[in-house]
Amino acid sequence: MNKVFISGNDTFGEAAIRAGCKCYFGYPITPQNELGEYMAANLAKAGGVFIQSESETAAINMVIGASSTGARVMTSSSSPGISLKQEGLSFLAGFELPAVVVNVMRGGPGLGNIAPAQGDYFQATRGGGHGDYKMPVLAPGTVQEIADTTGLAFELADKYRTPVMILGDGMMGQTKEPVQFADPIHINDLPEKEWALKGRGDGPSKYMASLILDPAEMERHNWKLERKFQEIEKHEVKYEAHRLEDAEIVIIAYGTTARIAKGAINRVRKEGIKAGLIRPITLWPFPKLKLQELARTIKHFIVFEMSTGQMLQDVQLSIMGKAGISFHGRPGGVVPTPAEFARYIFREYQEKKDLSYET
Repeated sequence: MNKVFISGNDTFGEAAIRAGCKCYFGYPITPQNELGEYMAANLAKAGGVFIQSESETAAINMVIGASSTGARVMTSSSSPGISLKQEGLSFLAGFELPAVVVNVMRGGPGLGNIAPAQGDYFQATRGGGHGDYKMPVLAPGTVQEIADTTGLAFELADKYRTPVMILGDGMMGQTKEPVQFADPIHINDLPEKEWALKGRGDGPSKYMASLILDPAEMERHNWKLERKFQEIEKHEVKYEAHRLEDAEIVIIAYGTTARIAKGAINRVRKEGIKAGLIRPITLWPFPKLKLQELARTIKHFIVFEMSTGQMLQDVQLSIMGKAGISFHGRPGGVVPTPAEFARYIFREYQEKKDLSYET
């Protein structure tokens, strides 16, 4: 198939339709409105249902209802809108219902602004809503990867019966790049969901309930979910390793920030600094084992984020004091440049190159 020149937000929509998404429920908020517009214009053509809900809370509850019937379902929003969906995300996790949720992040906290940011990392990777649950979080780094991770998100959601979040940002949503899409999935090719509520039939009755008043039963359910989360951690970690073969210093960044970091790495390598990059594609589960492996030989890591330092904590927990870690962040919607990152790498390299760390 030929490549299509398309924006990130439109790519989310097209990739979802090709992945068999049959229901989209959402409420407008910048900078992800083009996604909803794309689904409004194109989902019905593919036999699906689009509803612009009266609120973000209504949208996530529509997702719960549609997912319980076995349909592939999607919703999207941006930062404060995702906050309003958090109770529904907890319900999806508790019900063990698959769904895909896209967050095209903007500056915050509060209403903030419509500029790209990465301040929702904690909210996404720690579940966000109430109760003991987690969900896979994917962080695409290009518009092509938006297409790829959207299809992957639906697969993971169905495989593990869980909500899956895709974490982008305002810049990625508005960026246009050439994209090659996967062939559309025919709905009849998807596995039967034996647990789905299909209405009255000849088989045994089925129901779903979120209220579990018996603490012992609730505990059993929590441990069942935890075993599932451990399986996801074991099998679904994804990351990109960039120019690590001879690296002496390693950058850790995701999404748009990782693209900027690659430009910085090209600059500092011309000055003789052997820098490489680890780009987490799954923010949860986080690639902690890879970082622990690198920390056996790498003396220093630098974390770049468009936030005050949230992924930084996962890096610290992964490396466990076995190497030095520096951080450079730009929160609130400020987008750094490759030159800015390069200056920081150069300064840190000069200060830390003669230091050694216990292994």
